Amino acid sequence: MSEAKFAVSADSTCDLYADEIKQMQIDVAPLEYTLTRGDDVTIGLDNFTKHEQYVAFYNQLRKGVVARTSILSVQAHVDLFTAMAKRGVKTALHLSQGYGLSPTVDNANAAIAEVKKTYPDINYVAVECDTTTIGEGMLVKAAVAMRDAGKTLDEAVAAINAMKHHIQHFVLVNDLKFLARGGRISNVAASIGSVVQIKPIIEFGRDGKLKVCRKEIGLKKALRSIVNDYGKFTPNQDFPYIVIVHTDNEPLAKELQAQLKATYGITPEIRIMGPIIGAHIGPSAVAYGFISNEDRPYA
Repeated sequence: MSEAKFAVSADSTCDLYADEIKQMQIDVAPLEYTLTRGDDVTIGLDNFTKHEQYVAFYNQLRKGVVARTSILSVQAHVDLFTAMAKRGVKTALHLSQGYGLSPTVDNANAAIAEVKKTYPDINYVAVECDTTTIGEGMLVKAAVAMRDAGKTLDEAVAAINAMKHHIQHFVLVNDLKFLARGGRISNVAASIGSVVQIKPIIEFGRDGKLKVCRKEIGLKKALRSIVNDYGKFTPNQDFPYIVIVHTDNEPLAKELQAQLKATYGITPEIRIMGPIIGAHIGPSAVAYGFISNEDRPYA
């Protein structure tokens, strides 16, 4: 392993597990979420360490508890970067969730400028990912791989900025009201999913925004449709990450995994989504993503 020329950090929407964060030796700033039911308000941090915490979160949503999230503040970024600088980290690549969902990277850049007043010799670069959750996590893993291979910060930044447009996502949600409530899609788009047996398929566009790209009649056809999508692309061989993620719907995730294996001979990892993006997707959803050689098909 070559000597690392930069450190890697991210916000918690990368949805990496606590043990992975420790093993990869990265810094992650957790976002807050708020659960509200009547007058009962609970504030939590996106720093789960046990599977049961994820399941409990989605069960709360099923019971009608309203989950809201907020952008990672400038101060939270200042705290993260100050802690890194105090440890002697001079050079770092920070990954933020996509600008199409949240201007988090603006707060990251403001924080870097603030921390440089005290630590003027640091060189921290924030990159927005044009994605979130497992897509952002894939880019973090790619950055770590480049760090461990001895790539320079400039090389890693250029590679991540090129790669982020090649992350493909296919999302089946159980109820579009969660995305509409958070402003991630329009109420008109959300109404499509209210029709019995209509299953909308959501993808990220090249602008990093979620789009209802098509709809299928019935879960079986929708699942087959997104399985077929994989065959339209050639996977990136340098970073062959293929990941299934769910919001507490492991049976459907395993069915998707089985179909991908039967069709293409691949067995994607199955993960559970964290609470920040899960609050907007809603419970019982399933999705998968991978890095391809092609750009995203939707503008």
